[in-house]
Amino acid sequence: MGRPREFDVDQALDAALCVFWRKGYEGASYTDLTHATGVERPALYAAFGNKEALFRRALERYYEHYMDFIPAALNQPTSREVAAYILRGAADLNTRYPDHTGCLGINGALACSDDAEPIRRALIEARASAEGLLIERFERAKQEGDLPPSTNCAGLAAFVTAVLHGMAVQAKADVDREVLNAVVEQALSTWPSNERALANRS
Repeated sequence: MGRPREFDVDQALDAALCVFWRKGYEGASYTDLTHATGVERPALYAAFGNKEALFRRALERYYEHYMDFIPAALNQPTSREVAAYILRGAADLNTRYPDHTGCLGINGALACSDDAEPIRRALIEARASAEGLLIERFERAKQEGDLPPSTNCAGLAAFVTAVLHGMAVQAKADVDREVLNAVVEQALSTWPSNERALANRS
């Protein structure tokens, strides 16, 4: 029977998450990870597997604990409120922690070596999944009359996603929350509305 684990797995995972958030997948060395977690490399391997497996676990935790505003956003009553909730939530998250700004999903691996290609693909798939949820929500908004019948819901979701990702890149470059919130307001000012539906409601 092996010795009991002498560290808190959740605390170690949180510490590793912050390293990946700050430095990206390839930028985070094993020295960085062992120093941040306080766990030696063999014990990290035993608990999480290799570096790729550790990153995937950290990414899951990131979406569960930090991106919880996305499900809440999808339940907002109008498409504009959905977009506002997501973008404002991102502006807050991207600037909340001064030592790891931006978004783990963007910082993780925009460009990488061939060895890290599986991580880059995993991040692309995660972003595509989130965009797919937006498309579904906007299609429902169009059916409900909240959006004009001519709305390209895939294009609208891609627009929100592009603004979201651009904000993450800006935050990583030390753009502050006030500027990001101004970007949010500018994006929302162009939001399509169904004038006939608005007139009927009024």
